[in-house]
Amino acid sequence: MPKTNFRKNLEKNSKKNFRIALLTGGPSLERGISLNSARSILDHLGGEGIEIVPIYFNQKKKAFKISLDQLYSNTPSDFDFKLAQNFSALTQKALLKLLKSTDIVFPAMHGPFGEDGQIQAFLEKNNIPFVGSPSKACKLAFDKFNANELIKRHEFFTLPSVVLKIYHSDHGKILKKFFKKNNIKRAIVKPASGGSSVGVFSVSSVSEALEKADTIFSKRMDTRVVVEPFAAGTEFTMIILENRFNLPVALPPTEIETDYTENQFFDFRRKYLPTRQVTWHCPPRFDKTVIEKIQAQGEQLFALLGMRDFSRFDGWVLPNGNIWFCDFNPISGMEQNSFLFQQASRIGMTHSDILLHIVKKACEKHNINFPNIQKNMAQKRKRISIIMGGDNSEKQVSLMSGTNTWLKLRHSKTYKPEPYLLDTKNNIWHLPYHLCLNHTVEEITENCKNYQKAKVKLGEFEERARLKLGLLRVKNKEEFFEPQKMTLKKFIKDSKFIFIALHGGDGENGNLQKMLKKMGVKFNGSDEKASRLCMDKWNTSEFIKNLHIKNINTIPEKVISTQTLLKFSNLDLKLFWLNTQKELETTTLIVKPRADGCTAGVVHLYSLSDLKKYLKIIKKNTLFVPKETFSNQIDIIEMPSTQPPELLFEKFIETDILRVKSGKLKYQHKTGWVEMTVGVVESNGKIKSFNPSITVVAGEVLTVEEKFQGGTGVNITPPPKIIISTKNLDKVKNLVELVAEKVDLQGYARIDIFVHVKTGNIIVIELNTLPGLTPSTVFYHQALAENPKIFPLELLEKIIKNSGY
Repeated sequence: MPKTNFRKNLEKNSKKNFRIALLTGGPSLERGISLNSARSILDHLGGEGIEIVPIYFNQKKKAFKISLDQLYSNTPSDFDFKLAQNFSALTQKALLKLLKSTDIVFPAMHGPFGEDGQIQAFLEKNNIPFVGSPSKACKLAFDKFNANELIKRHEFFTLPSVVLKIYHSDHGKILKKFFKKNNIKRAIVKPASGGSSVGVFSVSSVSEALEKADTIFSKRMDTRVVVEPFAAGTEFTMIILENRFNLPVALPPTEIETDYTENQFFDFRRKYLPTRQVTWHCPPRFDKTVIEKIQAQGEQLFALLGMRDFSRFDGWVLPNGNIWFCDFNPISGMEQNSFLFQQASRIGMTHSDILLHIVKKACEKHNINFPNIQKNMAQKRKRISIIMGGDNSEKQVSLMSGTNTWLKLRHSKTYKPEPYLLDTKNNIWHLPYHLCLNHTVEEITENCKNYQKAKVKLGEFEERARLKLGLLRVKNKEEFFEPQKMTLKKFIKDSKFIFIALHGGDGENGNLQKMLKKMGVKFNGSDEKASRLCMDKWNTSEFIKNLHIKNINTIPEKVISTQTLLKFSNLDLKLFWLNTQKELETTTLIVKPRADGCTAGVVHLYSLSDLKKYLKIIKKNTLFVPKETFSNQIDIIEMPSTQPPELLFEKFIETDILRVKSGKLKYQHKTGWVEMTVGVVESNGKIKSFNPSITVVAGEVLTVEEKFQGGTGVNITPPPKIIISTKNLDKVKNLVELVAEKVDLQGYARIDIFVHVKTGNIIVIELNTLPGLTPSTVFYHQALAENPKIFPLELLEKIIKNSGY
């Protein structure tokens, strides 16, 4: 099999490489986040001098040696069933042999098994050195009730809490007494030994608390449930490291600003998906004395709990000035813009810097010689300007794509990436390293505007942390500088190549492409004409329909002005609904903006009542639609940031049923149609199709999480032969290439289709000329399924080279 340069280098250096066993997965509901953390460790530690050996634990705690490319999957469910069908789990003897063949183990599993001391106890028992806190500290810190009782005994402030045990029958009695004694109007119910956001519920009565406790017990999230008063105050989170003298060093904490009304809280979605429902402030807006108190108490608790190397503590500053630490996370999440990397960047550390610091500290404790790693970068690399952000509904996904592209290209020996933000007012900001890691366009813009003020406040804390950690006094000025504001025109004039990481709006509709071509600046993706066509879903559909190509169809649809619909009387609206059903030959409809992003405002309408709700939401310009607003809606729906001028109504295509359950793929034939997404990349002047991915959705319509957020959504690449034959799959790829050729797509793109599995015929849904390049995008999975494999960095370099740069 041909080998990529990436793999050749790994094999060539394997004998002299420092080997790190990377543990990922686990039985927890946070195993998808674990995969994100492992991916970051691979991206920023793996490479010259360091070999990453990934070991995956499934939901039954069975260990498997997996390939590096599986770390780029969206969720473990992408490959769970493949492991179960095609591979045997490692025996304990084989696992120990593999672990002992490495220099050190880095557990990157979150939740039970990974953070509660179980895996640490196993490693300790077998004398295997590892990164992070010992089993005793993990067990103590991870149990929310026991940790709260411990810090109370040592005279740290705590809120009262009570624990319910699964097989006891006195839950109601305990809760009534607890609510009455503490005069509770609102409480938090959570697993005693769970992650900080999974299985956490906000309740306002004893009966509701009982119901949520039963949910935790029935889903076997835990056998003990903690109930505590809701903390009315300001939430914060803080990373704590160790210095060369094994003393804890707290980094500048992050303040979490969110809306706590209507029983909302900082949940899993808000923690891991960029959204304006929450804002992160680092430095926090607390007084200097409060920040110092948070850091001092955090360092004391780190020592009290017996923690090592690194951890993340969550807490509250209460209205009366008390500070309560409510959660102790032995293994902080390590997604690309996680709190670990954000806070470390605030004191001048890159992703690689902080991970190297953590691993080196662990090696010192275990008397392991860590090699002196030197990154060999070419002296002259070609400059790339990456533009991300914008002002439409896809701006936060654009930020994820742009940040990920920048972080990956930082390791390129050919290109030198520079990150730029297009803000909501059409200004361009040249971003320093640390500001790239904020999680929304609005946050970054505010940080750029208030940079001088924050610099003064953060300066003292930054200098103190660097001094304690033994870092150089001066930060790398090439990475950490003051943000620079400029016009779009100046940005283009100063750039030789612009990597467009924008999605939707002017970045994808041909306007920016037209401007760049006029000014002689090279860019990625298709030209103005193809971009303009593909951005308009109606025009794209009409164009493909008029090609009259055998075996290629489009979805029956109609377009109507939003204002016309909003002015309709109830009778007019009823007639429109009935006529559209008849015209498109369907009982239910898909509605979406005619020209917007691929997920914003896409809803499956079951009835006239659903249509009325949709129009009311459009009229109010609501940005998020709560789950269960529409029939069969199980997830929040993101809506366009501005009212779309026109709406597109499509026939709902009923598909076969696919589910991944208990590590097995369940397939039920219904109509023969299956939804797929296909990446295409230019190779030697011709557009070639990757192997398609089958998208397994949880609800009616693919959500923004399932498409872009690591740890959610399931993509199966390539589709299994039990669903579609190799012959029909090849036919699909040929038809996709034909569509790409006729539309004149250039460089790369993604095409969403329905495929008839028995014939290989396709129905085109839409074409994306600038597909998402987020850390877990399906585009990477498909490139890695090629022969030879194309790793993400190689794919990005190929996209740039395709544009002649």
